[in-house]
Amino acid sequence: MSLHLPTAAAYGSFVGIADDQWARLFARIVQDSHWVTGDQLSVMIDNAVRSVGLTAEVLLVDLAQRVLSPVQPQPLPAVQIAGTLAGRAYQTEEILAGTDKRGGRVLWVPVLDGTERVGMLCIGLDDDVVDDPELRRRCWVLSGLVGHIVMTKLVSSDRLRRLRSNGPLSVPAELLWHLLPPRTFATEQVVITALLEPHDRVAGDAYDYAVDSNAVELAVFDGIGHDMQAGLITALAITAIRNGRRAGEIDLAALASRADDLIVQQPGPLKFVTAVLARLDTETGMLQYLLAGHPPPLLLRAGRVVKQLDHPQRTPLGVRAVGATGPVVGQEQLEPGDRLLLYSDGITEARDERGAFFGERRLVDFTERAALNKLPAPETLRRLAAAVLAHQGERLQDDATLLMVDWSSTAHAQMVPADVG
Repeated sequence: MSLHLPTAAAYGSFVGIADDQWARLFARIVQDSHWVTGDQLSVMIDNAVRSVGLTAEVLLVDLAQRVLSPVQPQPLPAVQIAGTLAGRAYQTEEILAGTDKRGGRVLWVPVLDGTERVGMLCIGLDDDVVDDPELRRRCWVLSGLVGHIVMTKLVSSDRLRRLRSNGPLSVPAELLWHLLPPRTFATEQVVITALLEPHDRVAGDAYDYAVDSNAVELAVFDGIGHDMQAGLITALAITAIRNGRRAGEIDLAALASRADDLIVQQPGPLKFVTAVLARLDTETGMLQYLLAGHPPPLLLRAGRVVKQLDHPQRTPLGVRAVGATGPVVGQEQLEPGDRLLLYSDGITEARDERGAFFGERRLVDFTERAALNKLPAPETLRRLAAAVLAHQGERLQDDATLLMVDWSSTAHAQMVPADVG
């Protein structure tokens, strides 16, 4: 099997590091990655890049996106995202130059799996290595390869999972995180990003999405309660709707009915899940959506919230309507550049010490400011979650979920460093 690597024509001519050296480096990493364990990733990458006058350390971001932890066999101190150069590079998704504790030159390079922010790569430069755009493009290719490898090892490494959770998860949280897709996904037509808090104790909240060709499936769920039963019922709702989609069902009302059927079959008292289900045609911008007892999504246009998508609700999933009801699927024609925000009531109903809600007005104001400041969608949600946590004294009393969708032909460009595009 031949290995196709980036060529000099694609990435330019590199001062001090020949193309064949880079080719051997990438080939070695690919080969060694088949056998490496998760806790040895930094060691493996560092051994490979030393052949071209570099050093490397992989740092993994935690689910709360507060710290970056070195991926080493033995625990090392984490790097805070707030107030550090590494954290700024993570937030802005740019390659930033700095120095290490001994005064040596380093590059902080974001590590992405696709467009999911996985962590950072700290690359040290020998004295004779020139920091120029060509080197940074090669480092960006390296970090992308590292991102893919990290995520393949995550499923088989408890060490990586402990670093990612940055503390123990509750059993319901462990269940739900295994069900969820990556927090961020992007194409040239759409950017999707999500956030779930409290990451370590979440029980009934969840999000879901799927992207195929021109169709984007979206969902946010909020199961009744805050215990294992809430997590199980939410997991049933996700599974029923995914199973229906994968069987070829495209009608949102029919998918909701599948979830009803599975939930009502469960023994015991009444159980239900509020939800928003949606489908976006990325060619036309036509959005179909269904509200099942859930807060209506917000539509932003040109940086301003222009409306709630408040088509008449149907009953929550697991509660069958009695008597005749009207159409439950609404439609909205989006315009290029529109942003859609789906959320659970754990956001708006977060209370401060005086009992005041975070509220829809604060949510709208924060979202509008982030849009006007042109923050990438993942960073918008990270900062919004931090604001909600700060409002509630750093400890949410209810699960909180956010799912943001940009229908845009340019939003994906914000997901990579400007100097490697």
